[in-house]
Amino acid sequence: PQNVKVRFFVPEQTRAKLSVGQHVAMRCDGCADGLKARISFIAADAEFTPPVIYSVGSREKLVWMVEAVPEGATLSPGQPVDVTLP
Repeated sequence: PQNVKVRFFVPEQTRAKLSVGQHVAMRCDGCADGLKARISFIAADAEFTPPVIYSVGSREKLVWMVEAVPEGATLSPGQPVDVTLP
């Protein structure tokens, strides 16, 4: 459980506003309200949009992977979550 991470992808404009150690809000079905995760990794290189992303809206062609460690939540590997950025 201590090794579970939230992984999400952001476009260039958003990546420039994020930093390691910053908190993001998150939610998932069946989880308590007000959950947070701390960014632990931001990829140095862009990649093409993954084939499956669980969020709403159109996607940029190049995105950066970000990983965050959930605080106060027990998540299962592969469980979809929604991340809200500041």
